[in-house]
Amino acid sequence: MKKLKVTTGILAIVFIVLSVTSCKDNKKEHNNKDGHHTEMKSDDHSKMDHDNSDGHHDNQSSKKESRTIEGNVQKNAATSPIIDAYIQIKNGLVADSKEITAKGGMVLLVAFSKFDMTALKGDTHKEYMEILESAKEQAEHVVKSPIDHQREHFETLSTDVNDLIALLGTEKTLYQDFCPMANNNKGAYWLSEVKEIKNPYFGAKMMKCGSVKKQIN
Repeated sequence: MKKLKVTTGILAIVFIVLSVTSCKDNKKEHNNKDGHHTEMKSDDHSKMDHDNSDGHHDNQSSKKESRTIEGNVQKNAATSPIIDAYIQIKNGLVADSKEITAKGGMVLLVAFSKFDMTALKGDTHKEYMEILESAKEQAEHVVKSPIDHQREHFETLSTDVNDLIALLGTEKTLYQDFCPMANNNKGAYWLSEVKEIKNPYFGAKMMKCGSVKKQIN
């Protein structure tokens, strides 16, 4: 009987010890989960910052826009489909239409895919590939983004198309326009097929804001 009581007492102590240990382990596991969850939140925040990386594009755009690019006098019809698609994007933004702008982005991607680059050699080919890479990235964002972000990517895209014209030329008559209030009052350029100012960065809010800086052809 005495042995039974001792055995029962030992079992009770073992049960208590196991229960306490299990509770601590659960607490640690819970804390680890919480810590991991906090880490995920931090990662998500970083991802959000990265996804909202239009600021990064803006910085790139600002650097590009500061360059002075002389227009190529060559009358090149090969660039016309690309320029036409760019103008469609521009007119979509002027009309404050996300849908028209997105369609223009899709047309631009097709135009670049059909462009025959086999005649481009040496540095010209290298520079074209750099323009192509950037322009495709901007067009892809234009296709899937809300209109505010479309406008941000349009700024860099305008530089890309301007560079393309400077590199290869165009048969079109175009106007290089400038809005001093775009890009957080740093100013931004765009290309237009008409001399009248129709601002794609603000649309109906400030349709006439801007001026013609240069005529191409």
